[in-house]
Amino acid sequence: CPVSPAAPLAFTMLQRTRVSKGSSVFSGNASLNGRLSHLLEGLNVTQVLPLESPDAWARRQQDVTTYLNDFRQLVELFTKERPINYTQDLCCHLGCWLFPNGTSHSFYEVTLNGTAFLTFHVPNATWELRWPGKHEVAAFAKRELMKYSKTTQDLQHFLNTTCISILQAQHPATGKQSSRSHAPLVLGLILGTFALLGMAVGIFLCTGGSC
Repeated sequence: CPVSPAAPLAFTMLQRTRVSKGSSVFSGNASLNGRLSHLLEGLNVTQVLPLESPDAWARRQQDVTTYLNDFRQLVELFTKERPINYTQDLCCHLGCWLFPNGTSHSFYEVTLNGTAFLTFHVPNATWELRWPGKHEVAAFAKRELMKYSKTTQDLQHFLNTTCISILQAQHPATGKQSSRSHAPLVLGLILGTFALLGMAVGIFLCTGGSC
């Protein structure tokens, strides 16, 4: 749908990881101001909009593929130790909005099997529990995610700075990109997979065992 001149500019990512019987299936997409910019299918991530040069994109693409493959192997390892006979569906939704008055808002939300699981509080770079009631997997995942700069300070910088700069590079009147260089949008996708790592570890350690 056409974007209204009064509407905020938006960059959003949706990443889904479906884990069943030791296998991980990845899917997702990114959109920039209402236009599909990236697509993730399995281990293949495609740049739909030419936001990076072919050389730069090739390196970014390899980074994502390598990480997702490592993640898949980790899940396979855990399921050999503690088999799980049901499906886990993890979904990460993240992005930012830039409003006409210059203010902005960033977010990162995670659901597990369709229920709110964790939320990243961007201003102070902390993860918050959203699962109803006490849940050892959610608590474990939160502790794991809070341990690393990539899932705290780096994620905060991406959402507060990189993401907003991508939107600032869009010309509000025409929707055309300015001559400014573009930060790699796919960085958010990589950070999303790092966030999933803590949850995967929690799920496979806490289910049928102890954290």
